[in-house]
Amino acid sequence: MKLHFIAIGGSAMHNLAIALHQKGYQISGSDDTIHNPSKARLEKYGLLPEAFGWFPEKIHAGLDAVILGMHAKQDNPELVKAQELGVKIYSYPEFLYEQSKDKTRVVIGGSHGKTTITSMVLHVLNYHDRDVDYMVGAQLEGFETMVKLTEDNDFIVLEGDEYLSSPIDLRPKFHLYKPNIALISGIAWDHINVFPTYENYVEQFKLFTNSLTNGGIMVYNEEDAAVKSVVESSEHVIKKYPYTTPNYSITDGVTYLDTPEGAMPLEVFGEHNLQNLAGAKWICQHMGIDEEDFYEAISSFAGASKRLEKISENDSTVVFKDFAHSPSKVKATTEAVKKQYQNRRVLACLELHTYSSLNATFLEEYRGALDAADKAVVFYSPDAVAIKRLNPVEKEQIAAAFQREDLEIFTSPEEFREHLQRENLQDTALLFMSSGNYGGIDFTMFA
Repeated sequence: MKLHFIAIGGSAMHNLAIALHQKGYQISGSDDTIHNPSKARLEKYGLLPEAFGWFPEKIHAGLDAVILGMHAKQDNPELVKAQELGVKIYSYPEFLYEQSKDKTRVVIGGSHGKTTITSMVLHVLNYHDRDVDYMVGAQLEGFETMVKLTEDNDFIVLEGDEYLSSPIDLRPKFHLYKPNIALISGIAWDHINVFPTYENYVEQFKLFTNSLTNGGIMVYNEEDAAVKSVVESSEHVIKKYPYTTPNYSITDGVTYLDTPEGAMPLEVFGEHNLQNLAGAKWICQHMGIDEEDFYEAISSFAGASKRLEKISENDSTVVFKDFAHSPSKVKATTEAVKKQYQNRRVLACLELHTYSSLNATFLEEYRGALDAADKAVVFYSPDAVAIKRLNPVEKEQIAAAFQREDLEIFTSPEEFREHLQRENLQDTALLFMSSGNYGGIDFTMFA
């Protein structure tokens, strides 16, 4: 099968390209720029384009299909050429469904936690040598790529993102997978540039619930009121399995999970991660892993990449970075770190980087998100606001949104770095939250 990727350098796109190459397909691709790790991985498999840019001559009638990435625009010259020639065009979630329509599809959805839950499930399956196909949004220890596709495996585990599929397919990705088994971890308004109202956003999860195959299984977080309402009000013919936060304790900075065999120490912490674990346990049980085997495997799960990832630690200081950026994620992560390190000062740093977080209207959703921190710092780049063509955001608006009088706000990467270097980090848990990099901060400086 001959496939061409438009915007091959994307996180999901380049992993899908590699997976299909390993499956024996003939792969070509283009992109206007490709950064590492995508660049190095594509080069390793001989899939890196010879030159960056868009080349309509790469599109020809001999292609079986084109896979279109979200990064491309509607007037992309390669896309236009494919449309003119009548070449079949897929978004990557659409193509994943085509590759898995004869398998049992397990889809993990939710505004937060979906990457971690998917990672937990794959960790447990890998621990017990259960081979499955998968697509996950983070690099996992023990897994070479973030996508695996085979002819033989019965199951495929998919992280179900609610963002749009492609520039010409404006359906949320997780609407396309038609799961046999699904999970919703939480619902908290996000992607305001695509879903302008909370009601519109929640509607996507109703559609996702109703997209399950008849008689399918929905595992859901019963402690999230929005999730509970969406799932329990659905009249679709599915089986519903709720989960809640399991019992646990914290001793000397270690979280212990209550199990039938006694208290079991975990590598991860925070109530949100305990909820994630409870959801992952249900999914694994539906995939044939019993409770005892689940506990044995999950004890060694150290977390998904960039999710509450420990950068450095000594006797008095610990430094974490986390992908958290939406209000609910920021609140959950900050509270988790404070609860885990009750005898230390928590210094929480948040970068406002996404379309939603830099939107003046959406900013109000951050009220109270950093309250659990002993000291809170917000960084944002006016240049990022301009690049996203949003209205300028003033420091006063941010201060009013968070409603924390001692909040410190920086717009200069240099001033932010200098401020951190002046901080006394003795007996401190330092937390960086962002989907960006604070204007180029070198996190290893804290090691």
